[in-house]
Amino acid sequence: MTYTPSDYNPYDFANRRHIGPTPEEMADMLAELGCDTLEQLIGQTIPADLRQADPLTWAPLSEGELLAKLRAVGAKNKVMTSLIGQGYYGTVTPPAIQRNIFENPAWYTAYTPYQPEIAQGRLEALLNFQTMVADLTGLPVANASLLDESTACAEAMVMAQRVAKSKAQAFFIDKNCHPQNIAVMQTRAAPLGIEVIIDDPQALEADKVFGAIFQYPGTYGDLQDFTGAVDALHSARAIAIMATDLLALTMIREPGAIGADIAVGSAQRFGVPMGYGGPHAAFISCADAYKRALPGRLVGVSIDSRGNKAYRLSLQTREQHIRREKATSNVCTAQALLAVMASMYAVFHGPKGLRAIAERVHFLTQRLYRALNDAGARVVVKEFFDTITVEVGVGQAGILAAARAEGLNFRKIGAAHVGISLDETTDEQVLLRVLRVFGIEGVPPHRNDLGFSDQFIRTSDYLTHPIFHMNRAETEMMRYMRRLSDRDLALDRAMIPLGSCTMKLNAAAEMMPLSWPAFASLHPFCPPDQALGYAEAISDLKAKLCEITGYDAMSMQPNSGAQGEYAGLLTIQAYHRARGQGHRDICLIPVSAHGTNPASAQMCGMHVVVVKSSANGDVDLEDFRDKAAKAGDRLAACMITYPSTHGVFEETVREVCAITHEHGGQVYIDGANLNAMVGLVKPGEIGGDVSHLNLHKTFAIPHGGGGPGMGPIGVKAHLAPFLPGHPELGGAEGPVSAAPYGSASILLISWAYCLMMGGPGLTQATRVAILNANYIAARLSGAYEILFMGNKGRIAHECILDTRPFAEAGITVDDIAKRLIDNGFHAPTMSWPVSGTLMVEPTESENKAEIDRFITALLSIREEIRAVETGEIDAENNPLKHAPHTVEDLIADWDRPYSREQGCFPPASFRGDKYWPPVGRVDNVYGDRNLVCTCPPVESYAEAAE
Repeated sequence: MTYTPSDYNPYDFANRRHIGPTPEEMADMLAELGCDTLEQLIGQTIPADLRQADPLTWAPLSEGELLAKLRAVGAKNKVMTSLIGQGYYGTVTPPAIQRNIFENPAWYTAYTPYQPEIAQGRLEALLNFQTMVADLTGLPVANASLLDESTACAEAMVMAQRVAKSKAQAFFIDKNCHPQNIAVMQTRAAPLGIEVIIDDPQALEADKVFGAIFQYPGTYGDLQDFTGAVDALHSARAIAIMATDLLALTMIREPGAIGADIAVGSAQRFGVPMGYGGPHAAFISCADAYKRALPGRLVGVSIDSRGNKAYRLSLQTREQHIRREKATSNVCTAQALLAVMASMYAVFHGPKGLRAIAERVHFLTQRLYRALNDAGARVVVKEFFDTITVEVGVGQAGILAAARAEGLNFRKIGAAHVGISLDETTDEQVLLRVLRVFGIEGVPPHRNDLGFSDQFIRTSDYLTHPIFHMNRAETEMMRYMRRLSDRDLALDRAMIPLGSCTMKLNAAAEMMPLSWPAFASLHPFCPPDQALGYAEAISDLKAKLCEITGYDAMSMQPNSGAQGEYAGLLTIQAYHRARGQGHRDICLIPVSAHGTNPASAQMCGMHVVVVKSSANGDVDLEDFRDKAAKAGDRLAACMITYPSTHGVFEETVREVCAITHEHGGQVYIDGANLNAMVGLVKPGEIGGDVSHLNLHKTFAIPHGGGGPGMGPIGVKAHLAPFLPGHPELGGAEGPVSAAPYGSASILLISWAYCLMMGGPGLTQATRVAILNANYIAARLSGAYEILFMGNKGRIAHECILDTRPFAEAGITVDDIAKRLIDNGFHAPTMSWPVSGTLMVEPTESENKAEIDRFITALLSIREEIRAVETGEIDAENNPLKHAPHTVEDLIADWDRPYSREQGCFPPASFRGDKYWPPVGRVDNVYGDRNLVCTCPPVESYAEAAE
């Protein structure tokens, strides 16, 4: 007999690992939809004239082949001991934190904690972060992180303008701020009409500015006393900001004690690898009077339905989805996973450990200073923490070369100076190498002499909360991190069917290289010849993204989707200015657009004009045409999402683009829904001039509980000269992020994803994402109204379930979301883009069994709603109103008109592996009225328990 070999390829990552449904399951789902083939379904979903002509062609790699390639590429990076400083430092990630958080899908696959009941673990960790920042900066309120130090400086500048009583229009920047901080603030100030004054703090004229920022310690290492400058600002009713260093603040006087109103900086050196620029959590803290103007996210303390303490995101009405063009910041700008790591670093070491690390760094720096001074070198700083600057004159090139020969990177400053910053990883051997560069043999003995005067010594306590004094045995730390992760529902437990957020598989093989020193240990400003591996990876990823999108150039700098939008609009503005059309300032945005769109336009100083939607959810073409004509030569851009935010491939998209171009505007296509386009439609071929790509959605970077993300922008050739530049790399335009390639290390995830999927695999993923979504819509149709559909009755990769009719029975979208928790699911996106609805996106990663379980959950919830509608069960005392049910509910006295079984074990829940939320429904109103944003005292937990 003839033997027939199997055609099963176990190394086919796309079809065996990334794409959830098997071919047999796909056949069953297609049958449910009345389709014979997947291509038939796609033909009914996407207008034929939008389909791309040429397929994506590159071949896939297996996991083993990928890891071998990544090792080879990593070997092209040269890992040196970088003493460049400038806001980036070597640090030691405690292995317990690396293994249990950084490399743990329970933490990195979680979504932003908008559903607080299933996010209590990461909310506690973020509250620890806020407490750590508030304590170290000496200011009472801190937020849950920002993107990087430079954007935090820019946010603080805009916040200062918002809260200052001064009517001045200028902002003062200390010339000793890090260059990237200055550059990003200049970028942010320009479209807002803020005049920037960069000078020595001694030259500050406080009555001429609404605020000022000082770097403390300065970029060249100097410690300056800013008390006089702060007092002068306050006398002029202006705001004082300090960009500072958390490790230094364990030893030097804190900004709050100096009188600062706002403090910003980076938490990178608290155990987060440099990663060639990121991701890292920035911080911002402020005086109590300004807490309601803080940008981004704020974790607060509230109570649940039983009166127990519960955490939540506070002041959520400020979010841009609600405030739109009136938004004061983008709530998407956070780095939750990295903030969690930094907070755990503080818990791991405690105040004594942090002080010990700081002292070790400082005393090594002091020994270096003494050795250089004694040898006659000209050290130009006299008071310092960890950084010194040495005047070397014409010998600069020789010193830098000698340093490289010793495996060291110094900072090149101007033409005659070098900077040297020590860090946690510096030891005596490094010190010996540094001194050899200067021709000095040996290291002076340790002395307890400080490198700064008594006026700078910190005298206040910090990290006094018991969480920072817990037993730091690794067993206890491991259990603490496990307890927190057990409170959360992340993608490692269940599907997170969030519309427009694409919570897909984050494959382990894609994540592994982030921990490798070859990628993790590079300083973002190291010499380019030391980062050839990164250059290769980034260049190839750019080329693949250009092929996927139909654009001609990519900037990898924006380190969030919101930053990508902002950078894209700045690129459009720069293009108009270059053509003598700087007066173009109107941006047309459909009412259905992502809330970040109008917020980003506002940040660019644009005037937002909202365009109506027609009855089927498409952009109202007549309204669009009318408003474009009225804008005339003031039209700068339109911002559209494709497929639409309503989850439909609109057939008029080319016409919308043509109308915009006809009036001289540029088309910005939001890339949030690219997961429905890859391999099938190219935004750059249907009329788009620029798009940001959410790599943390379509291209597999994990959301990390609310960050990290990357939002690179693709542009057509005419916009390429106007992409963001950077002071380290040049470029005509200003930067939008601290590092040239944003959070460079996580670009490796998207590159690995593209390499393992191959062009055909990426295309198949798009098809299956559309299949999964249409299967859900078909199965739920009848129980729920599907709000928007294409002309052939199909949706794209997401669908909107209308839950508004249930309001007559007193059932809200919140009730349904909380009842899904009882079934072991994260709720879909709530009340957006249409209030009172659920937006569902299953992605291609979910298999049929999990999708069917989700459908079972929603159908059982519909039956419970029906029981309320018919009066079979009380409208206020039912499983939906009491959801989510906790273990406390299960064991407490039961006086409800439904059984414990129905309440706690609905049909879709797992019985043996049941997820129990740690708190009942959280009271949002109580939390906003009683705003507490740092760790509550231990006594309050006892009171809650009583």
